[in-house]
Amino acid sequence: MRKAIIILLVLFGVFLAIGCASNNGPSPNYTETPVGYQAGQMGPGMMGNPGQMGPGMMNNQGYNYSSGSGMMGGNMMGNMMALYYPEAKPIAQDEALKSMESFAKQYGSNVEIEDFMAFSSNYYAVLKDVNNNQNIAEVLVDRYSGSVYPEMGPNMMWNTLYGAGRTQAGNTGYDLAGAKKLAEDFLTGYLPGAKILESNEMPGYYTFDFGRNNIEGMLSVNAYSGQIWVHTWHGSYLGEMNMTS
Repeated sequence: MRKAIIILLVLFGVFLAIGCASNNGPSPNYTETPVGYQAGQMGPGMMGNPGQMGPGMMNNQGYNYSSGSGMMGGNMMGNMMALYYPEAKPIAQDEALKSMESFAKQYGSNVEIEDFMAFSSNYYAVLKDVNNNQNIAEVLVDRYSGSVYPEMGPNMMWNTLYGAGRTQAGNTGYDLAGAKKLAEDFLTGYLPGAKILESNEMPGYYTFDFGRNNIEGMLSVNAYSGQIWVHTWHGSYLGEMNMTS
């Protein structure tokens, strides 16, 4: 008897949840718009710890969620759900570039866009400090919602200027050549026949474009541990435009 009552209560709870969901209507498209950033530890919008890691990324603080074009769910973590409406259309490349250029100013007036690349899920670019000719961060623009934010993955966790890697102490264990060798060895199993095609030295890690003939993907190598992180959130590679002046 007690078991039957428990089952009925569970079914009743499920019924109420379904009813509430149906009354709320279909899920909206989400667009994240960064609203404010204090330059510093982790770059704009990274982990939701104002003053240290930048407002917004992980707890949605500092972002305005509203209807947008394309996605049926939030896109902050790289379109992991990858749900689109049939009529979804990507934003123009020029629009994405302008958003990135505006976003780059939050890192400083001396920061410019470099290595602008288009993928099926997002636009990607490296931010470069032109005063010292050093790369400082990686950013993305969602190709359908148009939201711009710091790239997740290595840029969030390994970056020694604007990421969690700022606490890393000691000398790096791998230079660019050593990291490239690790990446090449990894690719023999991950994507046989692939080679490293382009490289970028980032604060605390290295990012490499790879492919068999043309660029097919991107991965990063930690300069301290040698760990490899594949950028699985980009989608298919569509093209590149070098933004260096």
